[in-house]
Amino acid sequence: MRKLLNTLYVTSPNTYLSLDGENIVILKEDQEISRIPLHNLEGIVAFGYTGASPALMGACAKRNIALSFMKPSGKFLARVVGEVRGNVTLRKAQYRLADNKEQSAQIAKNFILGKIYNARWVLERATRDYAIRLDVDQLKKVSTVLANSLQFVDQCEDLEQLRGFEGEAASQYFSVLDELILQQKESFYFNYRNKRPPLDNVNAMLSFVYTLLAHDAAAALETVGLDPYVGFLHRDRPGRISLAFDLMEELRAVYADRFVISLINKREVKAEGFTQKENGAVIMDDDTRKIILKAWQSRKQEMITHPFLQEKLEWGLVPYTQAMLLARFIRGDLEGYPPFMWK
Repeated sequence: MRKLLNTLYVTSPNTYLSLDGENIVILKEDQEISRIPLHNLEGIVAFGYTGASPALMGACAKRNIALSFMKPSGKFLARVVGEVRGNVTLRKAQYRLADNKEQSAQIAKNFILGKIYNARWVLERATRDYAIRLDVDQLKKVSTVLANSLQFVDQCEDLEQLRGFEGEAASQYFSVLDELILQQKESFYFNYRNKRPPLDNVNAMLSFVYTLLAHDAAAALETVGLDPYVGFLHRDRPGRISLAFDLMEELRAVYADRFVISLINKREVKAEGFTQKENGAVIMDDDTRKIILKAWQSRKQEMITHPFLQEKLEWGLVPYTQAMLLARFIRGDLEGYPPFMWK
């Protein structure tokens, strides 16, 4: 099992990243402000435009340290990818499966089953923990719809129909997500999922955290030798990490959404940290982004018992575990891909 190390988040837009020996050096206006050993890192996410030295990018690629560049708003720009070291036999098997729509549908089905199952679990958990404060009848109604969706998905063999079931289930789940927000309702509300750009505080947080999760999923897939750009549910598109998006589907509700709602309900984020631009887009300030990143790192360290492996591990290792299980399935070591179904 891969050891969970730290992801370095560089939030200042005016910093430059360089290499000195075995250390990453963070410079601001040519002045060194921080120095971190590379061996302590599993990933680097830089929010800004100044960039990084070719030497550092080469060192990260050589050490398999995921290096991603984002806009200050959190929008993904690029990832540094080194020499492909994945098992060529594994990747060829992945490509053959991806080119076959029937086989892709079988794999995509499990991603969607995991996604809907976990979304339903989030609602059921909320009705159990906060029954007095929630519209339990409405949440139970949606939970029943999601339970029916699981049956439809399980019996479906067509990729396009699977996407239709997934979209309807997501719409039902998001229709009651606002119920789970119990604090700061005047500033943090969720009417529907919107992006590019996000139009409210909650959607801004969701988009940002989904980007972090996609980064972790892509790094996990590369670690086990799979190509993160060739997916089964999400089809090929230049520059899109389709398989990473596949892998994170089952983790959205149970990992990312619950994390965002927790930050709001615990009042760790405040309305003052968000600004709405003239075009309606909502962006977070640097302090709010730092709060979220610090909390995300803490959440990744929390221990859980993996529902399939029945082993204790950190939340941050779940993407790596699922990537490993997917690789085992593609190799033929497992009869099917076991989605992460939280209990």
